[in-house]
This record gives sequence, structure tokens and C-alpha cells, in this order.
Amino acid sequence: MRFLLVFVVLACGWGQEPQRAATKALVARAKALELPTAYVPPPGDALEHHAAGYAKVMCSAVFITGLEPEFAAENVGYFTAPYEHRAKMGKPVVDRAKKLVRIPLPGGVTRTAVYTGDQGCVTYPKGTEKLHFTPLRITRKLPDAKTAWPMGDAVVGGVPAGVDAAKLKAAVEAAFSPAEALTAAFVVTYKGKLIAERYGPGITASTPLESWSMGKSLSATLLAILIKQGVYSLMQPAPFPEWSKPGDPRAKIRIMDILQMSSGLRIRAPQDPDYDAKGTYPDHLYLYTGGVNSFHYAATRPQQWPAGTVGRYRNTDPVLANYLVRLGVEKRREEYLSFPQRALFDKIGIRTMVMETDPYGNFLTQGYEFASGRDWARLGNLYLQDGVWNGERILPEGFVKFVSTLAPAWKADERPIYGGFFWLNGEGTFPVPKEAYYMAGAGGQTTLIVPSHDLVVVRLGHFKGSAVGGASFRKSLALLMAAVPASR
Repeated sequence: MRFLLVFVVLACGWGQEPQRAATKALVARAKALELPTAYVPPPGDALEHHAAGYAKVMCSAVFITGLEPEFAAENVGYFTAPYEHRAKMGKPVVDRAKKLVRIPLPGGVTRTAVYTGDQGCVTYPKGTEKLHFTPLRITRKLPDAKTAWPMGDAVVGGVPAGVDAAKLKAAVEAAFSPAEALTAAFVVTYKGKLIAERYGPGITASTPLESWSMGKSLSATLLAILIKQGVYSLMQPAPFPEWSKPGDPRAKIRIMDILQMSSGLRIRAPQDPDYDAKGTYPDHLYLYTGGVNSFHYAATRPQQWPAGTVGRYRNTDPVLANYLVRLGVEKRREEYLSFPQRALFDKIGIRTMVMETDPYGNFLTQGYEFASGRDWARLGNLYLQDGVWNGERILPEGFVKFVSTLAPAWKADERPIYGGFFWLNGEGTFPVPKEAYYMAGAGGQTTLIVPSHDLVVVRLGHFKGSAVGGASFRKSLALLMAAVPASR
């Protein structure tokens, strides 16, 4: 899983020496806190799960982003189907008439993903070509695209006074150099104004691109809207029906523990410091590829540690955050699949976002979502503006500070890198001030928020270029820091 590990080093900021000793300390501390519960690995065959992920990746690349199948097969989405495993599968079969992709396997097994429209691509459960929900066409209430940025796409004015135009241009060039970086989109806003952007071959300002775990920050945003509306509070125990039996220790897990990646639920994830790639298929990936009710699967995992004591980057927590969104929306008898559009996207001008689901219609925005560079910049600016847009408070007061503050369970491990479904620049992963925080996804997808410079910087790329692209992005950011003066 070498490409996944590249992402861990680049995006998570703790893959360098002397990490070996730090890793041992992390494992030892967690072991001392561990509860006596058993681990049960995900069912099924690992190669079939990889094929399910590959089918979805190819389906989304072709039918959402518009990539050619040959390019997509070589360059995108190694996260759920590592490159070396693809050699064990048959060539993807793209059926443009039925809008689906099939991945044949030895022994006659085929994994299939279908394009559903506004819910993107969904992998069918093994052995069937049936979904357990009815896809919904989403109605958008957005101003004309010719409206001025950010509610529309019309960009007016040039480089603002005080910004070094030559260094800004050099920063953009650096993000795309060398070509092996496979940078697909680079967008820079300053004080909410779009001041620079560039796109790779075949990509435009409105092309939805693979974004992976940047969607975790989107999940936090949707849950925050419900908190603002009084449906939930950060400190309350998470009200999942699976935890409602008297004496269930998971009933003490708070919503803030989930958002801070410290629920303590027992799964296996490749980012765990003691992860063994030779072991069973990780639940972290199964929550993408299993073809099951992902919400129920996550909510039925046992507790490994007391909540709020150990920070681990595991997909159970963002999946459960999305579960809370569904429970909260449907409790009010509102339509769930359209909630993000009417509660968030229509309000801040997002017009390309595609949020994908499992076969049961549950959003899998721990990583299955696509959006343009401009739309990620819009979301970044909502946070830069403390959750207020056009005079309307969309996020609750204090929420931006919450997500951009080091989570206690991660502080206890002396890893100043994680807040609330946002990464922190506490170890200087990027050459920007340490107060910066960011959305991060596999393959080098990044939306970086630098409050001291009033900057939001988006970099999206094709997965194969992640290692080279990460180095290019850091060079670009160094130039940006020289181009844009600090304002706070």
C-alpha cells in the first residue's frame, strides 16, 4: 500500500524520523488504556473489496470528472484499490450506455459501480445489481453562474494592492511543475477575492475532482449546521440507536469526541501506528468498499479505548458524523439527500459538489465526494470568515475555533496535528504559519486556510502525482508567503 503511505507522510505530517520512537510511545500509551473488547475483521475477500473500490473510482472518474478510462486507470484513486492489486484484476469494462463500470476477477466474480446522477457512483453489493435506496435529483437554488464570485463564477478585478503579482504568478507555476505532479487545479483567494487559479489538461474551473478525505471537513460542516439549528450540541452523548441499550459504554461517547477522531471505537486503519499491512482487510477501507449499510457497521464496532483519550485517524468517526446528520434531518421529517444543497451549498455558491453514498443512500463523505477547486475554496472561505457568509451565521459561534484547535486526545500523544475533522499545521507540514489548518485528502488534495494572511489555497491533483505534487505544493506555498503580506 505504498501510495497510501505516501499520503500519510505528506498529508498527516508525522511520517518522518525520529518517528520510530514516537510510534512506540503512541502504541505503548494506547495499550495501557485499552479496553478488553475483541476485534472482528470485516467479512469477505480483500481482492473483491479492492475491486469494488476500483469500480467506484473508475465510475466516478469517467462519469463525474469526465476522464478517459485509460488515464483514470493509470492515474487516480489508488486509495481503495492500491496500484499493485489492480494487476490481479481484469481490465475495467466501461458501459457508457448503462453508465456503469465492471471489474472482473478470477473465478467469475465481478464488482460493479453504477452512476446514479446526483448521488454520483455507487458500488453494488456483491452478487446483485440493486440499490437499497432511490436516487434523488437535487434541485439547486443558485444565482446565475455569471454572477460575481463567490456566489457566481464571474471574476472581476486584478491582483489586489500589496500582493506581489510576479511572486504570485511564480507560485502558480510552481504548483504545476514538474508535469509529473499531475496537479489538476490550483486556486488562491485573498480576503475572499479569487486572485489566482490554473487547471491541468482537460480540467476547467467547474470540473468536479476526486477530493477524498477533504470530505471529512464537509461532514463536520453539515453536522455543525445542525448544531447551529439546535438539533445537537458538541458536548452531548451521540444518540445512536445502536448504543441505546442500558449499560452500553459507547453511550458516553460525545459528539465532540467523534469530531476529534477520538471516539475510541475498535477498527483497523492503515494510519494506525501499529498497522500491519499483512493483516486482515482494514475496516477503514471497508467503510468505502463493503457494499453494506456503512452507518450501522460503524455504529456496531466495539469500544477499544475510553472516549477522548486516544486520537486515531479512522473512518468510523466521520461515518458516524454523517449518521448523525441523517438522524437529525429525518427526525425533523426532512429529505436527507437534498439537505447539503439547501442548508449549505445554495447559501455559499457551491455548484459542482457531488456527494456519493453507500447502497443504502448513506453519504460516504469521509472521502467519496467530488467538487471543483473553486467550490473547495468557497468552503474554505466560510471557515476563514468564522462561519459567516453574506452576513448570515451558518456555523455556530466558536465552531471554527473548535475545529482549528488541537484535540485533547491528540495533544496527549504530543501530536499537534489534528483538530475537529481538520488537520493542523502544528508540526510545520507546510511552509506557512503554524496557526494554519486544512482539509486533506489522499493523493495530495488540500484546502489550506491561513488566517494570518487571509488566504485560502486549494490544490487538487491526480493521485499518481501525489509525491511529486506534494513537493511542488510546498514550493508554491513558500512563494505565496512571500507574495501575500500578513494582515493579522
